[in-house]
Amino acid sequence: MNDKKKIDKERQMSYDSLPPSIKENLTEEEKQLFLYAEQWPDTLFEKLEEFIIKD
Repeated sequence: MNDKKKIDKERQMSYDSLPPSIKENLTEEEKQLFLYAEQWPDTLFEKLEEFIIKD
């Protein structure tokens, strides 16, 4: 998934700003999806729903 792709600075900043309790509940796969994926699975949205701002 992260096959030599650069991490988007905004995504990294967003990940870093998550509370430790949320980051601890993410699997390594979910962390990679957060940082690299163009689309997130519903399970990741559910874990992060209180931090997502909808347009």
